[in-house]
Amino acid sequence: MNDSNKLNDRVAIVTGGAGGIGKEICKCLIAEGAKVIMADLLEPPDIATISETHPEAGELTYFKLDVTDEKSWQDLYKYVDKQFKRLDILVNNAGIYLLKDIEETTLSDWQHVMNVNATGVFIGTKLALPLMRSTGSGSIINISSTSGITGSPFEVAYTASKGAVRLFTKSAALHSAKDNIRINSVHPATTDTSMVDVIWESSPTIRQTVTDNVPLGRLAEPSEIAKTVVFLASDDSSYMTGSELIVDGGMTAI
Repeated sequence: MNDSNKLNDRVAIVTGGAGGIGKEICKCLIAEGAKVIMADLLEPPDIATISETHPEAGELTYFKLDVTDEKSWQDLYKYVDKQFKRLDILVNNAGIYLLKDIEETTLSDWQHVMNVNATGVFIGTKLALPLMRSTGSGSIINISSTSGITGSPFEVAYTASKGAVRLFTKSAALHSAKDNIRINSVHPATTDTSMVDVIWESSPTIRQTVTDNVPLGRLAEPSEIAKTVVFLASDDSSYMTGSELIVDGGMTAI
């Protein structure tokens, strides 16, 4: 382990950590010296596959987590407290996408998206605070979206859920500042992961259209979002809380 790493000896949880942006966040946190708990819904047969993608497997453990279930979160924090005696970083990354307008969206659709994307962030953050408070500091990073800042007619539930994460982050940050627990949100634009395949499948030309509308002329890479998370997890962002970092290639500047 390099003494110059930003996150040496810190313990981090990454929800939705088994794929896409979450997997890159795990890799980047490990590269900076953190011990990472990858929390996801994958079944045990998939864990070996996950570990194969991480050369630093000794710094990575896996915990099966349903972010919508409070007991599942409680079990995770009991495990972390027992194994590591501390929690320094929580990345609320788990999320689902729904490409439906308001009239296509059923009540069940709405509730499912809100439960995963917003309620999961609420439960995870609330229950993390006592563990972080006991060590005197902490950094919570909530993955929102540019869809939590600007509206969209095609993703009403997703947009609402990510908007909820944005303002929940600010309220939670104000509550937690006295305990030196910082809470910030990250807002990626469309990122090149499997989660948005449903968008590309909706039209043969939509990927090119979306890309052409990005001022930087390309989609985000998962590693670019992950590096932003590392910044917020580290002491480099020690005076930031309740902030939102937009990583969108210039989209919201239009």
